[in-house]
Amino acid sequence: MIAVLQRTSNASVSVKDKIIGQIKDGVVVLLGVKRGDSYKESEYLAHKVSKLRIFNDKQNKMNLSLVDISGSVLVISQFTLCADTRKGRRPSFVNAESPELSKKLYNKFISCLADKGLEVQSGEFGSNMDVKLVNNGPVTFVLDSED
Repeated sequence: MIAVLQRTSNASVSVKDKIIGQIKDGVVVLLGVKRGDSYKESEYLAHKVSKLRIFNDKQNKMNLSLVDISGSVLVISQFTLCADTRKGRRPSFVNAESPELSKKLYNKFISCLADKGLEVQSGEFGSNMDVKLVNNGPVTFVLDSED
């Protein structure tokens, strides 16, 4: 699994001009499910996202996690993160997991975050979405369950 994590002060996701998820202080997670991923990767990555110390403390040091600040999470499925762009000009998506299994692992990731007491909003799996966010910092991390 691969995730792009962006610290935000405000974010939303819309489908067909209707907002379906919206958060204030927290993170936007763009989540790609790779071929061979399992519930283990969903659980690992959710734990990492919830505990990663990327928010500033009173000394302006990145020392606080989502759990510490009672932050929110907006999770967006994004299979294009699994693209192989090494050859040619057209991305290959052979590394992306099937939509059926990806949706199960995406939902498991969301439920693992919610189990940690976080407010979790999400996009609509498989839909064309518009994501708006204010990237606070800017602070962006790429997390891979293989790391």
